[in-house]
Amino acid sequence: MAFVQFSKVSLSFGDRDILKDVSLNFASGMKAALTGANGSGKSTLMKILAGVIQPDSGVRAVEKGTRVSYLPQSGIVHSGKTLMEEALSAFSPGFVLLEKIERLGGEIAEVSTAGLSEENTGKRIEKLSEERERLQQELEESRWFQREALTRQTLTGLGFVPEDFLRLTGEFSGGWQMRIALAKILLEKPDILLLDEPTNYLDLEARQWLEDWLSDFSGGFIVVSHDRFFLDNTVNEIYELFDGKLNRYPSCTYSGYEKRREEELKLLIKRYKEQQDEIAKQEIFIRRFRYKGTKAAAVQSRIKQLEKMERIEIPESLKKVHFSFPPAPHCGRIVLTAEKITKVYAGSSGGKCVLKDVDFVLEKGEKVVVVGRNGAGKSTLLRILSGADEDFSGTVTNGAGVCAGYFSQDSAEALSDGISTDKSIIDMLEDEAPSSVIPRLRDMLGAFLFRGDDVFKAVSVLSGGERNRLALLRLLFKPLNLLILDEPTNHLDIHAKDVLLDTLRRFDGSVIFVSHDRGFIEGLATRVLELTAGENGQPSVVRNFPGSYGDYLYRLNSSPRNDGSCPGRPASRTEDSSQTSPKENPPASPASSSYFEEKKQKAAQRKLEREEQRLLSLIEEQEKRISFLEEQLNQPSVYSDREKSREIQLEIEKSRNLLGELTSNWEKISEKLL
Repeated sequence: MAFVQFSKVSLSFGDRDILKDVSLNFASGMKAALTGANGSGKSTLMKILAGVIQPDSGVRAVEKGTRVSYLPQSGIVHSGKTLMEEALSAFSPGFVLLEKIERLGGEIAEVSTAGLSEENTGKRIEKLSEERERLQQELEESRWFQREALTRQTLTGLGFVPEDFLRLTGEFSGGWQMRIALAKILLEKPDILLLDEPTNYLDLEARQWLEDWLSDFSGGFIVVSHDRFFLDNTVNEIYELFDGKLNRYPSCTYSGYEKRREEELKLLIKRYKEQQDEIAKQEIFIRRFRYKGTKAAAVQSRIKQLEKMERIEIPESLKKVHFSFPPAPHCGRIVLTAEKITKVYAGSSGGKCVLKDVDFVLEKGEKVVVVGRNGAGKSTLLRILSGADEDFSGTVTNGAGVCAGYFSQDSAEALSDGISTDKSIIDMLEDEAPSSVIPRLRDMLGAFLFRGDDVFKAVSVLSGGERNRLALLRLLFKPLNLLILDEPTNHLDIHAKDVLLDTLRRFDGSVIFVSHDRGFIEGLATRVLELTAGENGQPSVVRNFPGSYGDYLYRLNSSPRNDGSCPGRPASRTEDSSQTSPKENPPASPASSSYFEEKKQKAAQRKLEREEQRLLSLIEEQEKRISFLEEQLNQPSVYSDREKSREIQLEIEKSRNLLGELTSNWEKISEKLL
């Protein structure tokens, strides 16, 4: 069986241990995810597996004949060939096989005319023929004769259109360059496939296609991804890299791993607290008796104990972080109205019309996702609605009292507007954040992947991804009631996405967003606006789907289009686009009735969730107060004073009664939310 393995592999960068005696045996047929906090060494581990870099110590071994293919996160650029030629180069080993087959054919012809004895001629021809037959079999198994059809199928699945096939690869942007690299690796069909963030540059349709491809793949693969939905549908075991060590979680999806890890984390936190208590006691003893000669031996013994103690650490990526928006300013029921939005990009042949006569109404509290294939106009529509793009026809009208905020992948460029980039991240946010947020600022920065000393980095030295994360966090601190978000989950890991999703769910304003993360969309969207790129240069078709993203997919699957296209693919312009116009009220239907009923239910749900959060905050306050009073009660100056002691005991009793009442109310709310 094909496999790649390494034993007791270690690697350090400077004084930091990235890998510590890591061992792994990965074989064809295994389907695994590699997870860990940002900076834990996932990409380094993948490069060692691929043989790209060598470890400081340990042994890497690959079974003879095993083909290993590796896709890095970024950095691959193609040029000099058309897209089709570049993709077909994945089959280059076939040319080598063809040359060998032709050479063997020539040798057979030479032996036949060499004048050797009949016996020798027969044996030699038989041996050469067997080798030639073996190579022909290998050529057929390499899918050489199906290469063009397979290449077209793969390129189409990853989002390329037939018009792209003859384009030079140098014309494609960075994201599409990585799609080309992914297509080539998939076409190689190796025994072991190593994919580092393959979903970063893929839209929803391409991710779904890749999921299906990996499900049918007979080889083994390890994938690094921040898309929980993608991982749940592709892998059946997890490797977690933490503190330089690799832990395996067999026979589970990513969600299953998280549940198991959460149970482990509870035990870890308990042990951590116990260890911290022990450390504190030892340090108190050391400080108290350090300079007493009679206790010198005991002090030295305890110092050595602390030095030898293996400190327990809690992974930053697994710490639960929650925060809330500032209260959304009051606004009217209609938050935004767009009428007859038309956008034409100038060009040599009269320009390209991306959007035409788009009507759209957003109501208070709605969370609307805009979906569609690349090029359908999703980002263009968001820029127009936000006011960032004024070169269009039609009107966009904000409702009374609307305060809007806009985030896009270009937000990093505007990060330094009006502020000093010499400031550190923490100083900038302390200047801008509401006072109620400042005590939890470090936790929030940690949730957005600024951990440890990262918070002291100057804004001027941040990378593009770091600047985008900081720009998003700054936006969340502002008192807004409309958020327009274009790919807010890019550059976030799974845990950061969870924090953002939880925050946006509890946000009592309105949201319009674009995302390629299926789990994020399903967790947030209450309505779907579909843009379908038109055929033959025609503008996008717009369709409105009330309800969740799951409802949207169900309706598409239960009512197939006449042209058989998939979500986000070109659709017939004769079909009902269900555009919502502020001037025309369509007749009520069972679908719209269920939509408004669903809205009422979700409003009640949000109200219960807010009440649950309020009760949890009050419960936490009472628990802290009881702990504080109990500490006071244990002080000699208090327990020796009967009157003071009695007063504090009465306060504790009152707090415990209130805590019981709050807990009872919280349990009732929780039952309703189940």
